[in-house]
Amino acid sequence: MNTHLFFTWVMFLGLFPFSFYWLRSAWKIFIKKNFSHVALKKGKPPVNQKKYAPISGSISLIGGLIFLTVIFLIIVAGLHYDTWSAIVGVTLWMKLFGDFAISRYAHMKWKK
Repeated sequence: MNTHLFFTWVMFLGLFPFSFYWLRSAWKIFIKKNFSHVALKKGKPPVNQKKYAPISGSISLIGGLIFLTVIFLIIVAGLHYDTWSAIVGVTLWMKLFGDFAISRYAHMKWKK
């Protein structure tokens, strides 16, 4: 087995836990109203978690749905490697940057 094929399988199989975790996070935020993982900075929540929960939940929901769509398209439509790896890469980075940005914004101290 060559290394390209190995890493392709690793990346494909990695889509499943990522999508599960992100969709579960969105489920906890929107359905169960559990805001314990919303906009954490160094493990500490912001003062008003409920205010930032819709943004954080939406980021997780969109990322999880994109990953599930990519999984479906790979299996059913045989999506080409270059296409799905680009979609996965952009989605992963946008999810990380989005979570980082909302966590920093939620912890900002505003001078009055």
